[in-house]
Amino acid sequence: MSPLEETALAPSAEWWQSAVIYQVYPRSFADGDGDGVGDLAGLIARLPYIASLGVDGIWMTPFQPSPQLDQGYDVTDYCGVDPLFGTMEQFDKLLELAHSLGLRVLLDVVPNHCSSEHPLFQRALAAGPGSPERDMFHFVEGHDAETPPNNWQSVFGGRAWSRATPGSESDKDWYLHLFSAGQPDWNWRNPAVGDYFDGVLRFWFDKGVDGLRIDVAHALFKAEGLPDSPTTGGVVDGLRSNPQVSDQEEVHEVYRRWRTLAEKYQPHRLLVGEVNLEPARAARYTRADEMQQAFAFSFVKLGWDPAAWAAVGNELETARQLHGATPTWALENHDIVRSVTRFGGGELGSARARAALVALLGLPGPAYIYQGQELGLSEVDVPLESRVDPMWARGGVCRDGARVPLPWTDDAALNHGFSLTDTAADPWLPAPSGWGTHAIELQQQDPESSLALVKSALELRRLLWKNEVFGPNDDGTWRVEAGNLLICERSADFFVAVAMGTEPVQLPAGTVLFSAEPLALDCWLQPNNAAWVLRG
Repeated sequence: MSPLEETALAPSAEWWQSAVIYQVYPRSFADGDGDGVGDLAGLIARLPYIASLGVDGIWMTPFQPSPQLDQGYDVTDYCGVDPLFGTMEQFDKLLELAHSLGLRVLLDVVPNHCSSEHPLFQRALAAGPGSPERDMFHFVEGHDAETPPNNWQSVFGGRAWSRATPGSESDKDWYLHLFSAGQPDWNWRNPAVGDYFDGVLRFWFDKGVDGLRIDVAHALFKAEGLPDSPTTGGVVDGLRSNPQVSDQEEVHEVYRRWRTLAEKYQPHRLLVGEVNLEPARAARYTRADEMQQAFAFSFVKLGWDPAAWAAVGNELETARQLHGATPTWALENHDIVRSVTRFGGGELGSARARAALVALLGLPGPAYIYQGQELGLSEVDVPLESRVDPMWARGGVCRDGARVPLPWTDDAALNHGFSLTDTAADPWLPAPSGWGTHAIELQQQDPESSLALVKSALELRRLLWKNEVFGPNDDGTWRVEAGNLLICERSADFFVAVAMGTEPVQLPAGTVLFSAEPLALDCWLQPNNAAWVLRG
């Protein structure tokens, strides 16, 4: 029996309903060839570390061929491996090793846009206005040489249109790019685009990949006729300021089609959506015949505010009751400020981030941990001259601070152990002073470390699922009690408590199974601590 079979749930539940997935940002995880950029060789070498955490799988951000304008989210070949990261043979080895360690593997697919260097986009440019090749994308004639077809703004800042052939008298087309000019949007109203991506999914599913995380899943279809947006001021808001560019009804048919495709495989493949919408709208993407998971974006960016946590939690529960899928919980990813910094920074932020992660792992449904979150890493203030995020250049927001390579060793040599060779180039993003104090090698030896806390929480979580204290149909009823004590009732027998006030608070009756910090007094939770409590 394989490790994956050994850890399976009862036949009535699917593995992803209880799963905790570890997000790997490959270029910052481990560098196997010493060029300062993480790669597949490094991930293969360090994969046992991930397995030792007790997670159920990994989600890998893009490693496919790309000019790396947006760190891989500008793809030129959806079915390849960028030489920067390695070879397809190495990916096959990685997949085999992961499965032998009991880890599922999820990959990123980017269906909203590709690279401007993608062969199909290059053919479209060469083919000229009105051609079938251009109908694969959004090529539209502008009002004039300086005025694009509409007023849409890019998520990265500036207008969302660029001239196909700047200065041309004969080619007056502009092309749409909701992100950078190097990331043209596919035209999903052309059936050929859907057929193309069916082939992409089959390629990876045939290889044995366990699922796909779908980038910008809500934005594939644009409003018919590409009308002006009612507002033009929204930048870096996940497309929410412009209702014309996302959440069009036609997009749901894509995910019904993909769900049918995913369920032709045994075991069924998982579809996870990046759906940055309000809970009531986002939950529609996880109806029974669409994706199995969609990240709870309204939760991901929360600060340290009990009323906000309770309000969002109850919104998500209402959406679950309507559409059936439990929320998919996360507090960090490669696009947002790390929780230690978001929750206040320093010792205060660290304590709150520990408590928040313990709370997260006790909530009903699957959860995702971003690499370095288990170490309690804070956001890095990357020097201006070292910033590479295209969002910084166009929109004034920088995501590089959450992407600095992991510290494996206290010693700064070989980029704090990030590079696994005898000599190494500087890392693609510089490590700050003191980075080694968070090193994995130090935390592995410290029973009070953030790493030790996460491993213990995951071990207990798995046991509670095995003993059916946790189940796939658990709900999540939230409230705030006196002293800013946040409560999430998972069932009649279990609740999660987070002390978000400034004074110790008494817990409701029950047995504390786990806490982020030892309780100073029995049944009293000190500020910035979280506990799992069993009733009866």
